[in-house]
Amino acid sequence: MADDIRTVRADDVAPNRRRGGDIRVLLSPRTVGSTSGFFGTLTLRPGEFVAEHYHPHSEEFLYVVSGSPALRLDGGPEAGGSLVQLFPGAAVMVPIGTRHRLENSADSPAELVFHLSPLAPRPELGHVDTETLPAAGEPQLNVGGAR
Repeated sequence: MADDIRTVRADDVAPNRRRGGDIRVLLSPRTVGSTSGFFGTLTLRPGEFVAEHYHPHSEEFLYVVSGSPALRLDGGPEAGGSLVQLFPGAAVMVPIGTRHRLENSADSPAELVFHLSPLAPRPELGHVDTETLPAAGEPQLNVGGAR
């Protein structure tokens, strides 16, 4: 059993900036053979955001380690959605199919951890982008193969 346990450090994973911020998927089917979801870190420098998207198969769990990012849901207040101001120690769940965008308008970085579950049937079905991506030329997140 102990031979099946694998540790992944954030420094061992290349950042992905395709959707904005510094996203690192640490635990996933690709990195540790997980079968029910994936886990990672997100760092947003002042002024950065993660472009709006939704997950058609997964709930997303977010926990704020530091900073005070805002979570814009379903287009934000201007579009009939909402804006949730987050703070260190706060946790939030984004339901399946809910459009969401994370923004850091503060003067200091925001650090979060995230978990998505269950996995989509195939990795390319896991995210649907609804906004122009800040770094569209970057590769997609690679969480691994199908379950």
